[in-house]
Amino acid sequence: MKKYLSTFLLAIFGLTALLAQEEAKKPLFGIKFSGLVKTDIFFDSRQTIAAREGHFLLYPDNEKLDADGKDINAKWNSNILSIQTRLAGSVWGPDALGAKTSAYIEGEFFGNINPAINVFRLRHAFIRLNWKTTDLLAGQTWHPMFVTDCSPATVSFNTGAPFVVFSRNPQIRIAQNINNIKVQLTALEQIDFTSDGPDGPSPKYLRNSVLPELNFLVQYGKSWADQESEFLIGASVNYQMLTPRLSTTVILSAAYDTVVNGIVQHVNEVSEIYQTDSKSTAFAASFFSKLKLKPVTIKLGAEWGQNNNAYTMLGGFAVRSITDTAKGFVDYANVQSIALWAEVHTNGTKWRPGLFGAFSKNLGIGETVIGPYYARGANIDYLWRVSPRLEFNVQRLRFAGEVEYTVAGYGKTTSKGFVSAPKAIGNLRLLLAVFYFF
Repeated sequence: MKKYLSTFLLAIFGLTALLAQEEAKKPLFGIKFSGLVKTDIFFDSRQTIAAREGHFLLYPDNEKLDADGKDINAKWNSNILSIQTRLAGSVWGPDALGAKTSAYIEGEFFGNINPAINVFRLRHAFIRLNWKTTDLLAGQTWHPMFVTDCSPATVSFNTGAPFVVFSRNPQIRIAQNINNIKVQLTALEQIDFTSDGPDGPSPKYLRNSVLPELNFLVQYGKSWADQESEFLIGASVNYQMLTPRLSTTVILSAAYDTVVNGIVQHVNEVSEIYQTDSKSTAFAASFFSKLKLKPVTIKLGAEWGQNNNAYTMLGGFAVRSITDTAKGFVDYANVQSIALWAEVHTNGTKWRPGLFGAFSKNLGIGETVIGPYYARGANIDYLWRVSPRLEFNVQRLRFAGEVEYTVAGYGKTTSKGFVSAPKAIGNLRLLLAVFYFF
């Protein structure tokens, strides 16, 4: 008995010494690289509203009739792109301020605007301080209404957009974890995903309001490792304030040409500029839930917003009325929308079928406005999508196929922001993707 006990104690001592030696070898600071190479091959049954040469698909384009009444946009098209290829670095360092420190940076070749396709762009870049129950993040990452633990796992890069909040933002985020409950507050700005306005899409409308966009989130999550199961549920509220204009221009007399003594003379326009500070404020709310069992995972999500434009969803704002004719001052009203989505997929390691379905509705403004509109899909009454998929995984390779059918109800925008007499326009996308993870 003493012989066995001595052997056991020596083994424990040797293992402890080995682990201590390995820990001592690990540097206090380092970086681990990872990423993927991905190629997408896709076919669309018509012209679409999309980004990066059709890669980031939102919904089918409206009818465009020629003189014979034929729809010019009803034309199949295809593409092959590898711009989702990305590289990431996970950084670790020594503890500071009593917290574990880390950082993360990730980029891809998607470009931040269409002319910059194939150009390397920043996706994520943040620093993290993690205490026992508190987590502080500073940098650029997903908008808090895009919950990474409960987001669609579609093959398409749109990840469920425009039915899911899709936006990455520079932000400061603090979270408090109490048992299985997380309470989180985020202040964020805009960069690649911006609000529309009088000067086109720009982050300046939020910047000029001084107050960052604010989000408050609460979620409950619990996992059971022995059963390979997990449950997650949560909700958030969001506040956004935009300043669409810093000034207005009132034309007192238009420019014109006149003839004096047989000579053409040009008279310049006479105008006056006035400072303005009129705001457009908007609220949004989101809900999400996930149930993971050993064989299957089910996810649900919903979002309602008064101005969802910057989230790559339906919605925006419009000029409500002129409040001061002499100075050209106006006020604003929001184009509201709602989106619902659900997904189910198996948890197999080799074969993994899945199904994503979603619906979005333009809720209009509800009061008479004069325009113009600064909104996405102001002439769309509804959207819906269904997309089955199948993944095959082997080692670091993944082959995935997805059929994505999206329908948009195009109609006429009324004076109250609703869309009347919608006509269903559908697009069928056939997508094949090849991944290599490293």
